[in-house]
Amino acid sequence: MQTRFDSALKQGSIFLLLAVLLGGCSHPAYRDGLDFMASGKKEEGVASLEKAARDRPRDAEIKAAMIRHKGESVDTYLDDADRQRSAGNPDAAEAAYRRALAIDGRNTRAIQGLEQLAVDRKNAANLAQAEQLLKKGDLLGAERVVRTVRAQDTLNPVARKLQQQIDVLREKEMNPSANPAVKAALAKPVVLEFRDATLKSVFEVLSRSSGLNFVFDKDVKGDTKVTFFVRNSPLEDILNLILKTNQLEKRQLNDNSFLIYPNTPAKAKEYQELVVRSFYLANADVKQAQILVKTVAKSKDVFADEKLNLLIVKDTPDAMRLVERLIESLDLAEPEVMLEVEILEVTRSRLNEIGVDWPDSVGYGALQQTITTTTSTAAGILQNVVPGGTLTPGYISLKNASGLTSFVANPGLTLNLKGQNSDTNVLANPRIRVKNREKAKIHIGDKLPIFTTTSTANVGVSASVTYLDVGLKLDVESNVTLDDEVSMKVGLEVSSIVKEVAGPSSSLAYQVGTRSASTTLRLKNGETQVLAGLINDEERKSTSHIPGIGEIPVVGRLFGSQRDTSVKTEIILLITPRVLRNIHRPDFGQPALPSGTEAAVGSAPMIIKSLGPKSL
Repeated sequence: MQTRFDSALKQGSIFLLLAVLLGGCSHPAYRDGLDFMASGKKEEGVASLEKAARDRPRDAEIKAAMIRHKGESVDTYLDDADRQRSAGNPDAAEAAYRRALAIDGRNTRAIQGLEQLAVDRKNAANLAQAEQLLKKGDLLGAERVVRTVRAQDTLNPVARKLQQQIDVLREKEMNPSANPAVKAALAKPVVLEFRDATLKSVFEVLSRSSGLNFVFDKDVKGDTKVTFFVRNSPLEDILNLILKTNQLEKRQLNDNSFLIYPNTPAKAKEYQELVVRSFYLANADVKQAQILVKTVAKSKDVFADEKLNLLIVKDTPDAMRLVERLIESLDLAEPEVMLEVEILEVTRSRLNEIGVDWPDSVGYGALQQTITTTTSTAAGILQNVVPGGTLTPGYISLKNASGLTSFVANPGLTLNLKGQNSDTNVLANPRIRVKNREKAKIHIGDKLPIFTTTSTANVGVSASVTYLDVGLKLDVESNVTLDDEVSMKVGLEVSSIVKEVAGPSSSLAYQVGTRSASTTLRLKNGETQVLAGLINDEERKSTSHIPGIGEIPVVGRLFGSQRDTSVKTEIILLITPRVLRNIHRPDFGQPALPSGTEAAVGSAPMIIKSLGPKSL
């Protein structure tokens, strides 16, 4: 009866344990969730797993499965959304972002992705408008829209292409951008002939012929004499030439009115419009950008925030346009390269040992006999046996030869017939990604501790530990060129412990064997270079024989043993650079960026275009 009870108790304990272990798996929502996930229905699967986790909040297995599947599902949708957005499929990207939000409604990456999609759609509409403006010849309006888009998306390819087209058209026309409302009036060809005319009378004629209004500052000298003769030239070019030659400047007040004022520092501070622009740099160093803006654009009011990598510039609109182009050319991602390295250490060893090992010495003396002692104890009689055959310590008398015997070491003879071959290949295949002009280091091996003791009077002895790197070390410094070639400085070192060296005060050091090589090479993208020849070849031959007899040819092999050892080790390095990111080489035919004059940075060039046939 007792046996049946014990058996039932054991069976009940087993069933109880299985019920506890499989408790999570028995929940129907848990099983449904796993089935949904296996069939690709991620939203339904996560919802079922969350229900199971709410029903059993203390079940660690259900909770872990819910967290894992939820995170994997969200990451899958987000990665797909990013790919669709990069491929130019905003609708598919939006659907993937919303599916991620259906699983995790607070996911920051999905929310930001939807916001960025809205910005992308807005930018696409703006760029379409910019293309229409460009077709109509409105360079100012098109550039204004493109600049708005590039302020939000610096690397937008459509915006970059439109900006290049605007630059080409501007250089062809050699004309600064004008307001569309007054462009027709300023582009009107005129024929003017003045000899010693006052400045105000010239502007009066220009106003009547073009319908433009001119307001003069009180310091403008209206009685200044002007002489010029032009035919079939745009009014804008004539106006700019008159202003430049008389040290004057203009500012547009409305669609058809201009303010004329002296081009002096005091008047420029009073009338010249200034703008402020913030540049969040993604790749360039803000200090270098600050130096560039101050040196080339001559901007005085420049603030740099190293923490945010932010540059804030205040200057004229013409100078700000130049600053934007300078920042654009500087703020580029540094090239990166993936170094695929294969390191192979090939070791070949050969061992041959043939011959007879004879005893090194023959002795004559007293040997101990086997001694057996007995001891009576409460547990019984114990016997202690000391085997004989060892030399008796002390001295012996050669006068009494009894008990003396001749002997040799055991075993007396040993026949050596040994041949051993060993081939060892040690392979390491690391991959490391490195930025341009940065160093990459690879160490495969051990760090050996070396203890150092220091004794100080009235203090005692203190110990410190340093570590010695042993193994394979590879140092590579890469430089990615614009033609997708990689120049590298390669340093390879292979070290191993030869032996331990004991120092004073129980200190320990190591004798390290080293093989190293360094070189500079230049490879194409994807080209593999093999560096080999680090060979360590050791051959050792040792012979043990009976003097005289063992030196006889052929027969002497019976009275000695010979051991031949050969060890050859070679290090082979294969390195393949793969350029992951590089800077686009600028086109040598790209138009130069107008930068104005020394006094007016970024201003338009001073020219007069001909709109009619040549005349005398």
